[in-house]
Amino acid sequence: MKTPKAAGLTRREIYEAQQRRRSVLVASTSTVLAVVALVVLVPLTPGWDKVKRSFFNADVLVDTFPKLLDAFLINVMIFAWCAPAIAVLGLLIALARDAKSPALFPLRIFGATFTDVFRGVPVILTVYLIGFGIPGLGLPRPWNSPYIWGSLALILTYSAYVAEIFRSGIDSVHHSQRSAALSLGLSERQVMRDVVLPQAVRNVVPAQMNMLIALQKDVSLLSFIGPVEIFRQAGVFKSLTANFTPYVGAAIIFLAVTIPATRYADYLMAKQMKERR
Repeated sequence: MKTPKAAGLTRREIYEAQQRRRSVLVASTSTVLAVVALVVLVPLTPGWDKVKRSFFNADVLVDTFPKLLDAFLINVMIFAWCAPAIAVLGLLIALARDAKSPALFPLRIFGATFTDVFRGVPVILTVYLIGFGIPGLGLPRPWNSPYIWGSLALILTYSAYVAEIFRSGIDSVHHSQRSAALSLGLSERQVMRDVVLPQAVRNVVPAQMNMLIALQKDVSLLSFIGPVEIFRQAGVFKSLTANFTPYVGAAIIFLAVTIPATRYADYLMAKQMKERR
């Protein structure tokens, strides 16, 4: 006789439910043991007291955290004006690389060269070359601002990666859909705008979310050319207090933003994979 809990379930479903409960129990137990080991063993190491004073000083964290939050607003502002520009430029580069007309072959060469160059050069090097090089031309204010040229360096670099993600999304749309749309009398431009791009953009949303997360973190690279954002502000506090706790505070702020965004990107990816099954 079946129990009420198992009523209506097949033997296979009952077995899978038992396996899931067993997996959850094992995972929970191992996680608790690992956390307990860290909490107990790390404080027993010889240099823990010194590390605790240097990196986990509660008084320093309380004093510096509000100003770190203020500095983080600079990161958010730079991110806010870079992200739309990256999306637009990345999509244009992807479309240029996908151009089929022989007359547009120079655009394809430009798109390929752009992605090769800006994906091949490290972000920090691009920030240095543009952030110091262009203001070195002696431009008047505000055109010598490190905010402008640092943002441009991020836009160019990330547009190259975003363009490739968009291009992979465009390639993921089966060619039969293009052929069907062309057979209905649509032009190449209409096919791309109304048939291919809507599907391509939807297919690459999870990957683009990961690029947004990476961009939010890499905004801190602009601190090397002048802007006083959160990383630079943490460095100032480190010098004033002779303590590394402000860097830990900056890390906490970044984690508070990036972890929810990462989980959302994972959710979108899982949802997309489920829809394809």
